[in-house]
Amino acid sequence: MAVSFTVMSDFSSPRLLILGAHPDDCEFHAGGLAARYRRLGYAVKMISVTPGDVGHHEISGPALAKVRTNEAAKAAAVIGAESEVWPFPDGSLTPSLDLRWKIIREIRTWRPSVVLTHRPNDYHPDHRAVGQAVQDASYMVTVPMLLPDVPIVAKDPIVGYLPDKFTKPTPLQADVVIDVGNELDTIVNLLAAHDSQMFNWLPYNRGELDQIPKEHGARLVWLKGWHGARLREQADRFRKELIAAYGPERGAKVEYAEAFEISEYASKLTPEAKARLFPL
Repeated sequence: MAVSFTVMSDFSSPRLLILGAHPDDCEFHAGGLAARYRRLGYAVKMISVTPGDVGHHEISGPALAKVRTNEAAKAAAVIGAESEVWPFPDGSLTPSLDLRWKIIREIRTWRPSVVLTHRPNDYHPDHRAVGQAVQDASYMVTVPMLLPDVPIVAKDPIVGYLPDKFTKPTPLQADVVIDVGNELDTIVNLLAAHDSQMFNWLPYNRGELDQIPKEHGARLVWLKGWHGARLREQADRFRKELIAAYGPERGAKVEYAEAFEISEYASKLTPEAKARLFPL
């Protein structure tokens, strides 16, 4: 039987899809860019591939999955983004065909201009699995005979990697750097929606649970200091790239930055596309 295929055209405005392994991964690494997209009226969708149902020291399973799914929705609502949580196994994720096909379907139906995800050599096995699955899906989104019930896209979106500190086999190459100082308070509010993580599990995992304030306002101050220090360190790490992007005077003064590496396995980032998709 003959099968007909339709190529979906891109939407006129940029569209950002962030694929994280767990609820809070998207906001933690790209909350500033997501906030800027929404401020400009652009569409943002944050997907957690797993419900994060083993990411706590006191609760787990369906109870934790419900908590974290609600937190993801609450965070997305801060900036008016879309939120989705997939049911793949937390802590046991692999770059399976099922995951690859799910990602292909998502890219074909939601039609992002930019896809951000973890690098395939990230510290967490779930992160590595998502990064590998996105890499494996990148070209295949354009192949009509694969998953022929879903119209293909005309070409790959830009695929970028979320920042990390790891150096082996290669450190992150900061192809895109963004001053997110104006978005810092919004980033903090995005992260604060993930109460089970920011104020419970992650401090417990670092041995810092006794440092977390009890009152909400004090927690926001603490979180701003903690995450702000990370973004400040990132700005210092990529100072050369910030100066190249913003010029010597402003680039030297950027205090908080997000950085992304562009994947070689999808569309190339031209100067024109960079200016449009990663507004400074």
